Amino acid sequence: MTEPRKVDPKLLELLVCPLTKTRLVYDADKQELVSRAAGLAYPIRDGIPIMLADEARELKDG
Repeated sequence: MTEPRKVDPKLLELLVCPLTKTRLVYDADKQELVSRAAGLAYPIRDGIPIMLADEARELKDG
């Protein structure tokens, strides 16, 4: 199994949720950027954040 690509920390500081414009939380294990305000997790593919609501995974409560 290959190690996931790392995302540039400076890029992470600039990115916000496209729906709520709030800060995102980087989940390195799942390779996602989580928007708690929107209840969505945006995937990171090959080190590139996919910031489209249609591509985001809905977070379950709890």
